[in-house]
Amino acid sequence: MRNIAIFASGSGTNTENIIKYFSNKNSAKVTLVLSNKRDAYVLKRAETLNVKQIFFERDDFYVSAKVRDYLLLNKIDFIVLAGFLWLIPENILESYEGKIVNIHPALLPAYGGKGMYGEKVHSAVLANHDSESGITIHYVNQSYDKGNIVFQARCRVEPGDTPDTLASRVHALEYEYYPKIIEELIIKLPDNTKRW
Repeated sequence: MRNIAIFASGSGTNTENIIKYFSNKNSAKVTLVLSNKRDAYVLKRAETLNVKQIFFERDDFYVSAKVRDYLLLNKIDFIVLAGFLWLIPENILESYEGKIVNIHPALLPAYGGKGMYGEKVHSAVLANHDSESGITIHYVNQSYDKGNIVFQARCRVEPGDTPDTLASRVHALEYEYYPKIIEELIIKLPDNTKRW
């Protein structure tokens, strides 16, 4: 059984979906939710679902190795980003190489990079008159949205779409595919990567 940590900054709908998906699986379980926002609703969702929650400050993440050490202390095997907007520091990237994934609400490499998240992405897709959008699940590296792509799913951009209506179709793809792809990646991890 692998231990998953989720980093999130917002309301936590993806986090809740992932926690519930793994609640009856033998492959892995979400054992830790971390947020850089003390009042992020994701922490409440985690509490309700009996998953340990941690709030951390910028210095805990970038100046000290406090967050990395906490992941190791809690025997975390795999890290999932779900609406988390900070770059992951080098000490965590090194300790979890090939074991950190993110989801982006567009078809990368389009509409990626610093500042491109949520409604900003959907507005840009509509402003460009694209015929489709979707999701990209990718490994995390030291640059925003530049890690190797693992999976993409597409949806149509409909006439008369607003950022909200497009977002609802993209969210549906996130809820359907993100937990499944996480599980596939975890199952493929070699046994010798489990340190506990």
